[in-house]
Amino acid sequence: MGMAIADRLAKKRTLLEWLRYQTAVTEREIRALEHEAEEDARRRDVARREQAWVVSAPRTPEGHPVLHRGNCALRATYGAGELLDITSVMGAVEEYPGLEMCDMCAPWGSLGLGRPRGTPERPAGVEFP
Repeated sequence: MGMAIADRLAKKRTLLEWLRYQTAVTEREIRALEHEAEEDARRRDVARREQAWVVSAPRTPEGHPVLHRGNCALRATYGAGELLDITSVMGAVEEYPGLEMCDMCAPWGSLGLGRPRGTPERPAGVEFP
């Protein structure tokens, strides 16, 4: 014997409410995963910039290109190019014998080089904001 129409209708309405609930839960989970993926991509980009270097154009017509760390705030100011790995940086050093190094981000330390001659030491005890 079959169920009464009213009972079948009530079951279908209950099923529909449960499906709407499951849809809402799944949509929230998807949004959370999308946000997590975006945050992961952002963190990877930050880490990639921190592990890379950039050569910016000379500041003056008679100046020399300047080497920055990939995350240096000054690199954007001077129109820096693409991120470079260690091999590309060594190629740039050979290509541009007058290559200067940014005093702000101090890329020589990340390259395993000593402080270039004529580069001023930062005074001890000075805090930067």
